[in-house]
Amino acid sequence: MSSARNTPRIARTFAAVNIGSFRISAMIAGISETGEMIVLGSGHRAAQGIKRGYVTDMAAATYAVRDAIERAEKMANTSVSSVYIGCSGAGLASKREQVEVDIGGRRIEQDDIEHLLVAGREVIHPDGQMVLHAQPAHYTLDGAHGVANPRGLHAERLGVDIHIMLADGAPVRNLTEAVQNAHLEVEAVVGSPIAAGHACLSPEERELGVALVEFGAQVTNVSVYAGGMLLGLTSIPVGSGDITDAIASAFGIRRFQAERLKCVAGSAIASPSDHREMIPVGAPGDEGAGPIARHADDKNRIPRAELISVITVQLASVLEDIGKALKVMGFTAQRGQQVVLTGGGAELAGIADYAQAALGKPVRIGKPPALRGLAEAHATPGFSTLAGLVLYAAADPVDVRSIGPSYQPTIRYAGMGLVGRVYKAVREYF
Repeated sequence: MSSARNTPRIARTFAAVNIGSFRISAMIAGISETGEMIVLGSGHRAAQGIKRGYVTDMAAATYAVRDAIERAEKMANTSVSSVYIGCSGAGLASKREQVEVDIGGRRIEQDDIEHLLVAGREVIHPDGQMVLHAQPAHYTLDGAHGVANPRGLHAERLGVDIHIMLADGAPVRNLTEAVQNAHLEVEAVVGSPIAAGHACLSPEERELGVALVEFGAQVTNVSVYAGGMLLGLTSIPVGSGDITDAIASAFGIRRFQAERLKCVAGSAIASPSDHREMIPVGAPGDEGAGPIARHADDKNRIPRAELISVITVQLASVLEDIGKALKVMGFTAQRGQQVVLTGGGAELAGIADYAQAALGKPVRIGKPPALRGLAEAHATPGFSTLAGLVLYAAADPVDVRSIGPSYQPTIRYAGMGLVGRVYKAVREYF
């Protein structure tokens, strides 16, 4: 531990809980007075009451959330009252809407941007789903040139692309309630592809076009970014836990043994020596415990080649689904080059090479950025979404829905009638 003297003073603190199907993890981070993010504490535990990203047992999920946050609090030596939560299942969907107002060649003032964003609220049509967030992704001047901040520039028309993240209401309310029952307020529910993107993707990758594959335990989210914003999202209800289940079934062993085999000896790439290598099914110390695995020798060891063959059969089917999803989202030769693979499933040895061959595109493994104070055990792909949640919280993105009509339209604002017309046109169009 560093001494109090060289620990910077923390100006603001954020806490996040990522509710996965394999583990529930929590992180507390602070922003120092100089603007650096510092991880104060993190903790995780096995998930309970969660299947494929949905809450299936409220009491168990609440207990697990409370336990994870207490572990992080203990390490951070502080307590938190509100958290950001990640959501990976719950029928996540995303869409993009555009809205424009006339400026008439004037210089764009803050007022104009606010009017535009208020007009943007009219284009949010959730179609029975819950809106997790509606954020201005970038502004356009006269239908072209995406800019991050148009203030001070001149244009005839000012437009904005709004990215809307949707989810099914009931499952999100269950997630929220599990956290509230653990005596925590929910600051926001964040779609996990957004959080993982904050942790794993550079602004340049997001600009050029990149696919982010979040390979979780029971859910795989495939999202496509280009022009600096998330353009499409597909959730596939399979994950690395299904590989574990296949190993358990193939060898007639317990799930925890299969998980250990996958992590310790598993790989996505076969090598010629695999059939000679025999790997013990039991952990060191409990070799004699439990049933003898199918295809095992008298010492309860199995050929590594068989383990790898079970893993690659499962992987082939997951990657086929991922490839189809990318194709449907238009992530093809011209637009899509780089694929970033993250999530706990991305920790399997050799998976980047395997995925690169299967998808025919360069694949790199995405993990959290080097944050000060981040425990080594949590600097892995399996914790990308968690780290991304605190990065998202610190970035504090604008939400179109929270821009209130608090401004006073002044007489000199000649375009006011036009905003009314855009409202009306937008209403009729959607």
